[in-house]
Amino acid sequence: MTTCTFVGAEVYLPGSIEDTTVTISDGHIVEIGGPVHGDEIDATGKILAPALIDVHGDAFERQLMPRPGVFFPTDAAVIDTDRQLAANGIATAYHAITLGWEPGLRDVARGKDLMQAMQTLAPRLLVENRVQLRWETFAFEALDTIEWALAGPLTPSIAFNDHTSMTMRAYDVPIQERPFELSPDFSIASLDDARMKQRTASKAKRAGLSEDDYIAQLGKVWERRGDVPNKIADIAALGRAAGAPMLSHDDTRAETRSYFRGLGAQVAEFPMVLEAAEAARANGDLIVFGSPNAARGGSHIGSLGAGDMVEAGLCDVLASDYFYPAMLSAVARLDAEKRAPRDDLWRLVSSGPAQAMGLGDRGDIEKGKRADLVLVDWPEGQAPAILGTWVAGRCAYQGRPAG
Repeated sequence: MTTCTFVGAEVYLPGSIEDTTVTISDGHIVEIGGPVHGDEIDATGKILAPALIDVHGDAFERQLMPRPGVFFPTDAAVIDTDRQLAANGIATAYHAITLGWEPGLRDVARGKDLMQAMQTLAPRLLVENRVQLRWETFAFEALDTIEWALAGPLTPSIAFNDHTSMTMRAYDVPIQERPFELSPDFSIASLDDARMKQRTASKAKRAGLSEDDYIAQLGKVWERRGDVPNKIADIAALGRAAGAPMLSHDDTRAETRSYFRGLGAQVAEFPMVLEAAEAARANGDLIVFGSPNAARGGSHIGSLGAGDMVEAGLCDVLASDYFYPAMLSAVARLDAEKRAPRDDLWRLVSSGPAQAMGLGDRGDIEKGKRADLVLVDWPEGQAPAILGTWVAGRCAYQGRPAG
């Protein structure tokens, strides 16, 4: 692989930002601050930073189903998604593939098909495409697929999701105030209430079912509730055996975080209330928030504001969630708001995610680390833009502006 040296850039190093050179060779960073070796890359006036790592992104669903009920060929969707990642500076992506009991977009079989396509297309893809097994805990039909995925080459993480209980909560309980889902105090909504159709209408549309058929299926799945704890324990055991990073999702109680921590899930993904975030921090768990939340200035569903959590020291990772460009936009907005020093903000999309996923070989510009880098154009007072993305020293994307 070609040896090259970046010259003239403002370089984001661990703990500092410096004007220096960075040399890469054989896929790794081999020298910082030395003379030019091999090809010279003129980065004058630009920023050289660690490439982005996305621990949770489901924007690929728009490529799979660009209009409601209209599915696109999986291979084409994967290739297009991969190109979007490269252009947005994301060198490592964990695709949050929902394995649920719903038919349609989030069906288990469709998720397995997507993972198989990613494996087959891997030699043609630009960035490192990994998987987050976003398992709905009532979807017992997903267990075989999870076991298959954990034994495969996509090195998945596992996220424990329970949107079934969230849907079944009592009508007078906001989603942020619901108890721990497995608690005996969890109050339950009536399926016969007209408000259930309002609550599930968008889910029914996504699943390709009528509202009545969706609610009927929800009722059948809810009957599994007594067996859910044992299934969670089974999946957690598989995850521990595989060394997979594990995350709990949308926590609303310290009790929820404690339960999943006890099973080996040491990352809190999108905690909804301060109690859950503080419980994670107090016990050394890493905390993930969504970049769109930070980029837009708040949660679209009224949960914790990511910017506030960054400022409070209660956020370690920003994930793309549902929009890949949001990661860079979030850093820009938080920088403009002076929520933290810029190099600390950049760690939320690089070394923080690397730590959460156990990726010790990347996430920093440091001698010996993998050469996952981005070249960024960020004029004062303007939005940043990715000019180039390198993955293990290979140029995966390069843009040449008209100006």
